[in-house]
Amino acid sequence: MKRIPMFGTLNRDMDHIEKELYRSVQGDDDLLTETSLHLLKAGGKRLRPVFVLMGGKFGTYDLEKLKRVAIPLELIHSASLVHDDVIDDADLRRGEPTVKAKWGDKIAMYTGDYIYAKALVMTSELRHPRVHQILSRAMVEMSIGEMEQIRDFFNSGQSVRHYLRRIRRKTALLIAISCQLGALAADAEPESARLLYNYGYNVGMAFQIRDDLLDLSGTEKQIGKPPGSDMRQGNITLPVIYTLEDERLRDELQKELVLIRTGQSGVGRAVDMILSGDGIARAEQLAGRYIDKALAALEALPANRMKKNLRDIAYFVTGRAY
Repeated sequence: MKRIPMFGTLNRDMDHIEKELYRSVQGDDDLLTETSLHLLKAGGKRLRPVFVLMGGKFGTYDLEKLKRVAIPLELIHSASLVHDDVIDDADLRRGEPTVKAKWGDKIAMYTGDYIYAKALVMTSELRHPRVHQILSRAMVEMSIGEMEQIRDFFNSGQSVRHYLRRIRRKTALLIAISCQLGALAADAEPESARLLYNYGYNVGMAFQIRDDLLDLSGTEKQIGKPPGSDMRQGNITLPVIYTLEDERLRDELQKELVLIRTGQSGVGRAVDMILSGDGIARAEQLAGRYIDKALAALEALPANRMKKNLRDIAYFVTGRAY
């Protein structure tokens, strides 16, 4: 696992969370345990648990309480990835074979359902109705985001606004509530929880835009899958939408997307077109604006040592210099 390397004060607690995460998916069915552990051990930044713990630093920090939010949030995120891989027909994630690739679609779907259920079981141990309300609503929104993505496969006419609404549901919302629920579980002030939500939302939006950029401009070693995978699967991301707004490239790129959809072409030519235009730069600028909003929310929070770490994450997700 490649955890973000800037949380020295939280390393011990994150080690505990990691062990508990693996333990949480073990059960009576050996195959479901194996497939779930395969996914979790493939790694990840563990952003959501880190945000929960950092949010908890704005109240009465209690790891036993916080882990009942941190672990379920990471499980919910992981379950969504299993389902995504089935929908996207993806063979690799983080450089490792997906559950779908190793065990097939049916086992992968049941694995995702199993991980979701394990998340709910653990959350039920935390007696905090507001936490349950926020989490359940977020899961509904995530499901809507998944359906929107399926409906928009290869839809070259979608707007920037539509894309932003989709990534809010699919990515930013879970990061936002990770920050918020950490604060609520630690009985922080309501205003602190609100500001942490705003911070997490804006970081989450920037994080997804940056991830979509890497899919086009990164290497296979960097992203753990072939560049252009999103486009190959029909997922039209922000740099693609911006490139389609360019009159010089629009018609040619639309034709290329049709060829990709019908299996008559790979994504190499389309990726080259996108890299030749200003779509990458425009997407980077928008990610930067979301980070500026995240930093503004952070400044309004009470003085706390965690503010520096939260600022570091904001810089990290957009590749800015610290």
